[in-house]
Amino acid sequence: MRGSGSTSAPDGRGWAGSVRVHSELTWFKSSYSGSQGDDCVEVAMSGPASEPTATVHVRDSTLRQSPQLTVNPGAWQSFLPYATQG
Repeated sequence: MRGSGSTSAPDGRGWAGSVRVHSELTWFKSSYSGSQGDDCVEVAMSGPASEPTATVHVRDSTLRQSPQLTVNPGAWQSFLPYATQG
């Protein structure tokens, strides 16, 4: 994967994991994000969804250098109906 490097960030269980920071992704702000500049979620895709190595990256647009959630396209498609229900 391309990126500017790795950084360590604690996970929910209290241990550090390796997080790849992707600087070459094109990010899109969610239309469901708040209009006041808060509650902003951005999504980027690395590779075509049909490729087995494709990943969907999700981040907080107000904390761009923070760790990102990365999932496969199938998991993202399964998650979207729940996210859009509010």
